[in-house]
Amino acid sequence: MTVAGTRNTVRRRTLAAGALAVALAVGLAGCSGSDGAAPVKEGPAGQTPEKGAAGAAPKKSPVRLIGDGSTAYTGAQPHQPTWKRLKPGEKPPQFVVFSWDGAGEDSQKLFSHFRTVGKKYNAKMTYFLSGVYLLPEGKSQLYKPPQHAPGSSDIGFNDTEGIRATVRELRGAWQEGNEVGTHFNGHFCGPESGVGNWSVEDWMSEIAQAKSFVKNWRTNTGLTAEAPLPFDYDKELIGARTPCLEGRKNFVQAASRLGFRYDTSGVNNQIWPKKDQGLWDLSMQLVPVPGRAFETLSMDYNFMVNQSGKTTQGARSMHQYWGNQMRDGLVQAFERAYNGNRAPLIIGNHFESWNGGTYMRAIEETIATVCVKQEVHCVTFRQLADWLDAQDPQVLAKLRTLKVGQAPAGGWKSFLAAGPPAAPAPAVKRAEER
Repeated sequence: MTVAGTRNTVRRRTLAAGALAVALAVGLAGCSGSDGAAPVKEGPAGQTPEKGAAGAAPKKSPVRLIGDGSTAYTGAQPHQPTWKRLKPGEKPPQFVVFSWDGAGEDSQKLFSHFRTVGKKYNAKMTYFLSGVYLLPEGKSQLYKPPQHAPGSSDIGFNDTEGIRATVRELRGAWQEGNEVGTHFNGHFCGPESGVGNWSVEDWMSEIAQAKSFVKNWRTNTGLTAEAPLPFDYDKELIGARTPCLEGRKNFVQAASRLGFRYDTSGVNNQIWPKKDQGLWDLSMQLVPVPGRAFETLSMDYNFMVNQSGKTTQGARSMHQYWGNQMRDGLVQAFERAYNGNRAPLIIGNHFESWNGGTYMRAIEETIATVCVKQEVHCVTFRQLADWLDAQDPQVLAKLRTLKVGQAPAGGWKSFLAAGPPAAPAPAVKRAEER
């Protein structure tokens, strides 16, 4: 089954899980371009040419194939920012993270499309790869999901051409400075058989298998002439989002053991993040729904279930309105942070054409609106974690005292002047608790 074919299964499962979400008015998360790369040919001592400065001899960068050559060490990732600690009184930048669950290239070509969008607006993004998208259906028995029969998957598997296309997009995305995370494998949701029932050990197994499918796609597909992914996935993988935002408690414990640096599987308000068991909690956020008296999660799926309910293809006459509603809600969320507490804005999406593709239009228009503004950085989760790690912990503690949309009363210069942190702000109730 191709990636395109698996989407229908994802929709059935996530919509079933989303039925309760509609009642709560918040919703649970459900979850063209080519890099043109030729197969890597190693030069003397495992070196491959790299373009050097004008007038200088070409530089050499190491290329070391890993395992069966599905992945390779090619040196430091290009196009990465260098962050500095905020100076006393300096206003923090506004970060925005656009991310994609279950990233894969299918007939819709949305992966390649948003790579192009990212390059146009200088937006780096995080692509959460589902490991089974690199596993052909004929090898499905290699997947042994926790608490399920071998070869089970609620999003199916892929075929050779789907894997070839997905690898191409992953390769190019990483070379452009984007991040490859994980959305794990079988995407099991729900109270009876979902990942919410998994133990820490179950999560450890699932993560190991997700890595294995990435590190062995050449063997599993026979595509031995294809260029490797240009990164060591054991080192590249530092964060994830769980299916349907379920099972976070035990996943975070497993991720902490494995040295992950962040998780984005929970529900937060738009406030500055803190660490949970050593991981930055960069969870999804509650954002406005223009014209409605509640907020929803900053994800295409959640806007959809609050607009068209159980169907992914609601009334065509409403498509434009729904897309505009999501775009305007995300832009309002951005503006209240940009002009307020400057908390990072976290946005999640799926490569889907729900309601006529209206949410893909909404995301593209949001990128075009916010990523071009001064003092705004549209970054990956890894890049955001890097910035947070570079800051003075006392400064971050003081930033966390600001409520949603709250700008410092006396201005940033006095608020972040050198000195001890203020007392934490009272907890803000989430929309689903109101």
